Amino acid sequence: MTARNSVDNNSLDTILVRLGDFGRYQIGVFALVCFAVVLHSAVHVAFVFTAMDLDYRCKIPNCDTESSEYAASWVKSAVPISNGRLEKCSVYQSYANETIFEENCTEGEFNTQIIERCSSFVYKSDEKTILQEYDLQCDNNLWKLTMIGTINNVGQFFGLLISGILSDRYGRRVLLVGGMVLCGVCGIIRTFMPTYEWFLVLEFMDAFFGAGSYICGFVLGVELVGPKKRVLTGTLVSSCYAVGEVFAAVSAYLVKSWKPLIYILYTPTILLLSYFWLVPESIRWNLSKGRIEEAKKTMIKLATVNGKQITDKELEILDAIPVSDAEVTKSGSQFAEAIRSSTLMIRLVTCCFCWITCAFLFYGLTLNSVALAGNAYVDFILTSLVEIPAYFACNFIVERYGRKRSLFQCYLLTGIACLAFIFIPADSRWGSLCVYLIGKFGATASFTILYVITSEMFPTNLRHSFMGTCSTLGRCGSMISPQTPLLAQIWEPLPLVSFAAMSSIAAGLALTFPETLNKKLPDTVKEAKEIGKVAEIEQEIYKAQRQEKERY
Repeated sequence: MTARNSVDNNSLDTILVRLGDFGRYQIGVFALVCFAVVLHSAVHVAFVFTAMDLDYRCKIPNCDTESSEYAASWVKSAVPISNGRLEKCSVYQSYANETIFEENCTEGEFNTQIIERCSSFVYKSDEKTILQEYDLQCDNNLWKLTMIGTINNVGQFFGLLISGILSDRYGRRVLLVGGMVLCGVCGIIRTFMPTYEWFLVLEFMDAFFGAGSYICGFVLGVELVGPKKRVLTGTLVSSCYAVGEVFAAVSAYLVKSWKPLIYILYTPTILLLSYFWLVPESIRWNLSKGRIEEAKKTMIKLATVNGKQITDKELEILDAIPVSDAEVTKSGSQFAEAIRSSTLMIRLVTCCFCWITCAFLFYGLTLNSVALAGNAYVDFILTSLVEIPAYFACNFIVERYGRKRSLFQCYLLTGIACLAFIFIPADSRWGSLCVYLIGKFGATASFTILYVITSEMFPTNLRHSFMGTCSTLGRCGSMISPQTPLLAQIWEPLPLVSFAAMSSIAAGLALTFPETLNKKLPDTVKEAKEIGKVAEIEQEIYKAQRQEKERY
């Protein structure tokens, strides 16, 4: 292995390791970043509960009273049953010409040969979603509910198109804080929208402004620590995403009303304005932009809080880093060289497909969890909590087995679990739930590893731009995932079959990535290309050594 692919003695990574690659300073800053990620996650999944479909049935004018229950004993005589459930918008025609009291509503009072539609409803619970707010009942309006999730992801798609560029140009902190605050404002305004169409517009704007916040938090974490702590950093950021999902689900369970839920989740984002004074800009970003003095101030403060001393020689190294190679003087020249590199372009295209698959699997399994046989809130919480052990498992497996091999195995695990779920009996509540959670475990691990390997395959000046490109196209998968309930109307197992097929293809493509374990984070296009070449050389050396051993 060459010196350029190990930790260079004159690199920022080496200085961070000596000063504390995850010391008190990084822990304090990282805790603030994690808080922002929790808020981002919570508002990102809020639409699952604000636009959640509910259990309801037709209100029978001659039978129902104000105190009538959803599953009253006489209801089966008046409402058709489909797949073991009361139909939501259909009712048998009544023979009655005058008022019938509840106790007299029997099978003989209804013509079961004629089914009629209804326009008023009795709900199973006291939950409030936009279903009631904008009169979106019945199957012909189901697409309007699923459209909320799609529009949310469309907003993120367009937001991510520019968030990476803005982050690389104006800084990670600016985009993280500005995006989340504007997202919070749009979310709160959304509760005052008089029509469904205006609600969609604000849903789009909410997602558009907050789109790049998670990647900003992730990149801030990766660029703040030394090489050995990158995976741990990614694990903690990702775990905070799961915490945010649980926060959203618990809040929804407690208030059971979409407007108060939005106020609970979105109002705290205003607090992030304080981050302009509390959270420093990325050291690597400052160096890449020639802001040497700002980078030095951060490094001096880092050393002081960590109880270390940074030497004048190390500060001089910071002066040399931005101009150590002509490639890093202008991000435009790096971008042009990256475009000309078939190695990086093939890597980028493959990465994009893997991101599409990850988003489709991750969000598809998350959103569909509220439609499982059990309590919607509990199932969503369990599906979210299983992400945390997946994140920490990644911290172990990627260091032991490498990024590429681990990504392949996790994709494969998800595909197998999704196929297995199809064959589990419907009455096996815990069996089906366990297999479902295994699938979500694999999808979560895949997403985490993909974040790590993507951040390690591209140069500093283009890191967020390329990650933003991958994440943007990945939104194609998350845009499709809210529509999977509609696929189930065509053929019930179709969503899971599509999950399994996509994960299998991505598993094969993952094997084409270079191994980035213990490699120096590339600062230039040349270094990024050499990661793959060095990996190939190391593989050839390993094969030669093994053949030599077998010979003797």
